Amino acid sequence: QVQVVESGGGLVQPGGSLRLSCVVSGSIFSSNLMRWYRQSPGKQRELVATITTIGTRDYDYSVKGRFTISRDNAKNTVYLQMNSLKPEDTAVYYCNAHNYLSDYWGQGTQVTVSS
Repeated sequence: QVQVVESGGGLVQPGGSLRLSCVVSGSIFSSNLMRWYRQSPGKQRELVATITTIGTRDYDYSVKGRFTISRDNAKNTVYLQMNSLKPEDTAVYYCNAHNYLSDYWGQGTQVTVSS
């Protein structure tokens, strides 16, 4: 079975940085389109960043210039480097792996940006 496990969340002050990691097992990682989503209380889940199988990146306007998505196929891992964090970035961040068969979701990792 495919497993998706996020880590790296925590509490950070405004302007600080965090790096989230997502490890995918049970699939051919290099064939997966990888995406980061986030969801805040009372809001719908939103797409934050995408990286394709060849490394093309796309970001939501709200994080463009502050967040960087990357992947290391040798480690079956995708990262989300988050800089210049704002309180409105507070959310549960979810990793999503997409291939031709299905979408696979992680359990989420909490990011809280607060003074």
